[in-house]
Order: sequence, then structure tokens, then C-alpha cells
Amino acid sequence: MRRSCRVKNRQKRGLVTNGSDIRQAESIGDLEELTEVEEVDEIASSSSASPHLDISDLNTSSMLAHTVLPCAVIDETLHVRWANSAFFSFFTDCSPGVGLGKLLSPTLSAEAATLLLSELRSKELHYSTKKGLYLPSKLKLPVELNLLFSPVRKKESKEVPEFWIMMVDDVTHEHRTLLRGTFLSLLEASKLKDNDTGYHIQRVGEYARLLATSMGDDSAFSEQVTPGFIDDIYFLAPMHDVGKIGTPDDILNKEGPLDAREWIIMKEHTINGAYILNSYPNIMAKQIALHHHERWDGNGYPYSLAGDMIPLAARIVTVCDVYDALRMKRSYKDPIPHETSCSIILQGAGTQFDPAIIAHFKKLRDRFAKVHDRFDDEFSEDS
Repeated sequence: MRRSCRVKNRQKRGLVTNGSDIRQAESIGDLEELTEVEEVDEIASSSSASPHLDISDLNTSSMLAHTVLPCAVIDETLHVRWANSAFFSFFTDCSPGVGLGKLLSPTLSAEAATLLLSELRSKELHYSTKKGLYLPSKLKLPVELNLLFSPVRKKESKEVPEFWIMMVDDVTHEHRTLLRGTFLSLLEASKLKDNDTGYHIQRVGEYARLLATSMGDDSAFSEQVTPGFIDDIYFLAPMHDVGKIGTPDDILNKEGPLDAREWIIMKEHTINGAYILNSYPNIMAKQIALHHHERWDGNGYPYSLAGDMIPLAARIVTVCDVYDALRMKRSYKDPIPHETSCSIILQGAGTQFDPAIIAHFKKLRDRFAKVHDRFDDEFSEDS
């Protein structure tokens, strides 16, 4: 009854037009719900075809069984009918008969699954397609995949294939290494502009990882602060001031306080940084550059955001940046001792800083001191 209602609803929306399409919609179980585990299980258990497939009659059977790439055979209902050992090693929760909606959730949305199915049925595309997917995870780092679909057998007297090979190319490490290498070059360029940067940017990354790791164990933040979040903020926090590439040298390295005009120009480094990092695929990069000078009470810049309106990653980096700036010797100030710096940070809870983040900083302040000592600028220059 539940499935019939879904099919009728699809007919009303113009998604099902004939008896054949109705049977197809029933076998897939309404692609708009493929990402729901309960629906996918229902589809798999009700499919009239066996979840196991004898691939001995497929021309590519030997290649499929022995290739080191994760490889599977899927049917016209987007269910895995056979997979090699590499596939089961990669998708540890996979079993024959599982639907792609469950296997690739939540990235393969209802709309994406519908598009995939239409491409696999397209004569113009030769019943083949390629998909790039980004799979987030709360338990491990996110994974980037290229999925390649190729037809392997057609139905008798029908043009549309009955089965497709799905090959999985894990490009996570390759893509991340290439991408991060490019942006590290920008970071090195920004260091050449600021004579006082030293190990500041490296320490900010270390502080950010400490805070984020602690917050990931806090139920108030655990949904958002995943292993992927921690890995990203560790890499991206050092880029918070990359926009200073566009700040004039006489302002950036001025000895003494800035005047009103110079201060307006200095503030523009947040917007410049967001522009530079806009092409980075994770929005966290842009958020950190743009908002790390916002304040919890709304008196920061460039947009005077307040409270939770400020992205979490930027709120974390703000604490790290201010702590290290206090500890640093600059052309216009002497370094402030650790205990005094911590006192200033703690007093800023609820005004400059997110109080919940400061609670974690308070627990970690001794570890902040160890990070600062390990990457101390004066010690590094003398050695």
C-alpha cells in the first residue's frame, strides 16, 4: 500500500508515465527516498531478481574478478549484484543486493540518483557515465571518488543494458596533495610580505587542531567537528592572513600604531583573503579568512557578525590567533607572558570570544604553552 501510494504520487508529478515505468518505479522504490536506509532495505528485500549474479557469461568476468580497483556490477535498479574483493574491502558495509542510495549516502541524493539512472539509459551517452563524489564521514576523513559506469550486457531484444560495471577510483590522497600543494605556495608568498610572521602561522594551525579535537569530544559540537573538520582546520587555519598579500608593505610593517586610514586598509585583508581562497573546494577556507576578526558580541570586522552567525571554524581560529599575537614580539610591542595572555583570553569570553570555545581553551592552555615553546621564533632563529 505504501509503495502504491508513492507510485501514484510520482504519476501525479509526471515522473511515471506508463506501466513499464510504474514497474521500474516499484523496483527502485521511489528514487526520492533512496538515501533512507529503511527504504533501500525494503527495495533490496522485495526485488524479484537474486542479489547474486553469475558473471561467468560476461566478457569482462576475468578482469572484474582480478582487478585491484574496487569494481562491482549493478543492475537497472541501481543495486549491487556482484562485487570483487577490492570493492568489499573498500566499502566494508557493502553486501550483494545493497542499493547505491544506501552505499553512497548522503552524497547520492534522490536527484543525483535520478540523473544517474537517466544517463545510464541514454543512447547519446552510450549508456555510460562518470561521477565524482565526495563522501563525508563522522568517523574518518572524507573520501573523494570517481565512479565510472560502463554497460556490460543488454536485455534480449532491448537496447538498454541490463547490467553495468561500476569501477571506483579513490582520488582522495592524490587530489588533496595536489590541491594543498598549490595553496601552500600562496601561504609561503604571504610569509614573504610580513617580516614578523615567523612560526605564527604554524602555531595557529597547531592550536586550532588542539581546540577542535577537544571540541569533537563535546556533544555540543560533535555533529559538526568531525575528523574531516579537524584535518581541514589544521591545514586551513594558517591561511587566515593570506589576504595580507594585498596589504601595502609600509602599512604591514609599520613600527607603531596605524592611523585611521591605514587601519581601514589593513582590515581589507579579510576580504582579500576570502577572495584568494574562494576557489578552495571547502568553504571553511573562505570562512576563516573572512571572519577571523569577527567578535562574539558583534563588534568585529568586516561585517560585525555576532554569536553563532560567525562560522565555527572562524571562531576557533580567532582564539588561536589572538593568543599567539599576544605571545609574539612585534615591531610595535613586546611579547606578553603565557599566564597574562591566558587571563586576557579568559576575560574575553562572551565579548570577543565564544564562551563555549573558551571553556575548552581553559582546559588546554598548558598545551598551548607547550606548542608555543616548541615553535618559538627566537629559539628557531638562534639555532
